[in-house]
Parts: sequence; structure tokens; C-alpha cells
Amino acid sequence: MYFPTITLLSSLLLSSGFVHASPLSRDTGKASLTISIKINTVGVGQLVEKERARIQSLKYATHDSSGRGSFNVSNYGVFYTAEVGVGTPPTYHTLLVDTGSSNTWVWASQPYVATNSSVNTGNSVSVTYGSGAFYGEEWLDTVTFTPDLVIDQQSIVVASRVAGLNAFDGILGLGSVDQTHNSVNNTFEVPTVTDNLYAQRKISQQVLGVFFSPASDSEHDNSGELVFGGYDKSVMTSPVRYVPLTTTTPAAYYWGINQSIYYGKIMVLSSTAGIVDTGSTLIYIASDAFQRYQSLTGATLDPITGLLTITSAQYANLQTLTFNIGGTSYGLTPNAQIWPRSLNAAMGLNTSAIYLVINDIGSGSGSGFDFVNGYSFLQRFYSVFDTTNQRVGFAETVHTKSNSN
Repeated sequence: MYFPTITLLSSLLLSSGFVHASPLSRDTGKASLTISIKINTVGVGQLVEKERARIQSLKYATHDSSGRGSFNVSNYGVFYTAEVGVGTPPTYHTLLVDTGSSNTWVWASQPYVATNSSVNTGNSVSVTYGSGAFYGEEWLDTVTFTPDLVIDQQSIVVASRVAGLNAFDGILGLGSVDQTHNSVNNTFEVPTVTDNLYAQRKISQQVLGVFFSPASDSEHDNSGELVFGGYDKSVMTSPVRYVPLTTTTPAAYYWGINQSIYYGKIMVLSSTAGIVDTGSTLIYIASDAFQRYQSLTGATLDPITGLLTITSAQYANLQTLTFNIGGTSYGLTPNAQIWPRSLNAAMGLNTSAIYLVINDIGSGSGSGFDFVNGYSFLQRFYSVFDTTNQRVGFAETVHTKSNSN
């Protein structure tokens, strides 16, 4: 299994980064980590262009004989970070929380400090992203989320050169161990943070629960939460319903699922394969489906941003966009289909315009990679990435029907 990635070019902190982890419960075998949302304020002019290029890179990536990709790529709109300690005593770094990539690394924007728990393996590391790369040296060291959640002898890359990834201190890689293959010299694969949490009995199963608060929702401090080893029922308003991972390639190389999409009662995209992706800001669908959606909504394509725009009257008539996944319907309300209007100014958008978060994937349906459910979907539904049982689950949350946009 291969996972999608998040990275970003430059950003503005909308809230202070903070992290909290609960002690491991012997009953539940899970621990939580609170994360903070960040917004790219370079402007939306490149958002669609860059994310579409990223998606095409995912789709047409060269995979080795085991089906593993050889690259990672970037997010350009919204991302989440956590303060993570490295060493003993720890030096804290603002790391991008990335459920797609798997190497954890830090670099000179917040220098790595070797301590008595630091072991230099002497191995060189090279990882290339769709819009950047990093190169450095591998160390084994202690990683601290809080004093209650500590990982021993975790592989950490101390980057000596970084290209295109200068907005943060590094990445906390939470993806599949497959993605570490051949990234470290003299090593086939490197246990990830999640692998070591499980091996060191800090969690009881390899499950990651992901909760994102919408960027416009100040009620919850613009934060999200990762739950290692389970999920957080307290923010859910429905049970988790699972669907097996798709077997259709190339979506099967990632967190791929099958789904169909309806606008009101009209089918926009018939049942097909795509991915659930914490590395995309928007929701992308195959070109023919996008054209149907645009026609049904009456939206106009803005040539500057590449986003669809609608009038206030069209917004008043907008229908629910329903994602049918494994026989369960997940409805994006009209408000969930629009970009948060409170962020228009910060993103360099027309402050009086209404923009839609559905966009064109850049190729027609039937390719085995026909949609990307990005943040605009995941901020409305809790997601559970279950490596143990090879499945993805979703649940409604307190944000599912929010009108915060």
C-alpha cells in the first residue's frame, strides 16, 4: 500500500501550533495528538495548477514490482502541524503532519541538537517530492510528543539541503513503511513513527484516526486531532462505517476506495476508483464529471484562480453533493461545497465572490484514478485509516453540517 502526501511552499499561522497527547490507555491502546491548521497565503492563483500537477504525478508515477511509488508530492492550500520534540532533552520542531510520506525529518530552520540519546548511523538520505526534495543524514533518536508519549530509537533525517519545502521545520511521516524503501542508503526500509509506536506497545493496532476542523471554524481553535491506535468517538455523530481498499490501479497504490457521486438525484460520477488524500486542499473529480457538475450548478470558471464561482442566487439553489461509499451516503451540504468566505481576503481572492471546492482532476473517467477526496471532504467527515484490516472508515462529525463557510 502507498499513501498520498502533504507538503507546502509557504504559509501563515492562523493559530498557534500546539500538541497534546494522552497517556496510553491499557483498555483502548490508543493515544491522541492535537494539531494546528495553517493556511497558504501565497494566493490561490497556483493552487489548482499545482494540485492538479501533483495528482497527475500520483496517477502516472512509476511503481516498482511491488507497486510502490518512488516520489512524494505537495499540498498548496491547507495543512496541519504539530510541535514534536527530538533528542533528550528534546528540541521542539514544527513538523508537518503527513499521512502520506513516511520519513521523519528536520532541518536547519530549527537546528537539530544531538544529545546523549542521538546515534548517527552514517547513512545518507535522499527523498524527492513533486515540488521539492531534501537530502541529509540519518540519526536514531528519541521522539517526544509529550512526556506521556515517547518513541525510542526513531529514525530521524537531519536534512543538510532542502528544496521547495522551506515553510516548516520538517515532516512527521505517518504513511506506509513501503514509502521508505531505498530512501536511506544501505537500508531497504525504515520503521516509521507509527511502526515504532506499535512495536514499542504504545498503541495496540495500526490504525490512525484523523479529525480536521474546517479552516473557518474558530470554535475549535482551527485545530485537528490524530489518534494513534484508534479513533475519537467524542467528535463523531455517527458510527464509523468502513469500506475495503480498492483493487483498481493506480488508486490501489494509495488510500484508494470506490465511490459514486450524485448532485441532488443526478449522477455526476458513476462508481469508480479514486483516493482519500490528506495532501489535497480541494475535491477533484474526472473531467467529464466536473463538466456535469459545472453545468448542473451553473458555475463559471474563474480564469485567474481556476476555481468555479457561483452567484448568491445559485448558492441558494445549490443541491447536496452525495458521495456513495460502500453503500453509505456522505452528503456535502451546499455550505460544504464552497470555499470559506472568511478566508477570501487572506488567500488573495475576491472578497465578494463565492468559490466552489470541486475541481477538475485533469483527465477523463475510467482511468482507475477518477477522484481525490481532499481536505474539503475530510474536514466534514472523520476518517479512519486502518492498515491492520486494509480499509478506510468514515463518520459524520460536529462539522458535517456546519454553515461556517
